[in-house]
Amino acid sequence: MSTLLELAILGLLQESSMHGYELRKELATKLGTIRAAISYGTLYPTLKRLQTAGWIGAAETPDSEIIPPLTSRRGRVVYKITAEGKERFADLLAQAGPETYDDAGFGVHFAFFSRTDRATRLRILEGRRRRIEERREGLRDVLARASDRLDAYTLELQRHGLDACEREVRWLEELITNERSGRSPAGETPPEDPRPHQDRP
Repeated sequence: MSTLLELAILGLLQESSMHGYELRKELATKLGTIRAAISYGTLYPTLKRLQTAGWIGAAETPDSEIIPPLTSRRGRVVYKITAEGKERFADLLAQAGPETYDDAGFGVHFAFFSRTDRATRLRILEGRRRRIEERREGLRDVLARASDRLDAYTLELQRHGLDACEREVRWLEELITNERSGRSPAGETPPEDPRPHQDRP
């Protein structure tokens, strides 16, 4: 969770400097499956740790700047990414291990796919597909072997899970096909950026 939150914070701050309340709002949108875990009690210790590491900086908002009503004093602090933070973000973005195939890890990495190189995107998509195929086969096995022992609601829940897995596998296969063809999810060919991650804006 901490690394995923770190990745998301650095990614958002690379797009724009933000107050804490803005960050929390954007994180809730970006993180999807783990957004419920984002509270100020989780966010601010992470921001402090990123500051200590030198990956982000913080500055007080000038008194003349309008602060939204009902905002706490610490909402006046603006956070921005540092050069070292951009390098850290690039390192995190390049990771494509098993943790990026799980629901939360995949969701956060996918949210920043536009800043990820194609080879890494493909590794994550293919790993995610394998993970969901394994989940699908497990559900099929349960339905084949134990459906007569399940009550109607549990059985329906298993079927719902199987349907979701089958839909996601089809979606992932389409994404993988597009990636291999050099197309975005919309079917367009994105412009190539020859610069390494850390040099990109």
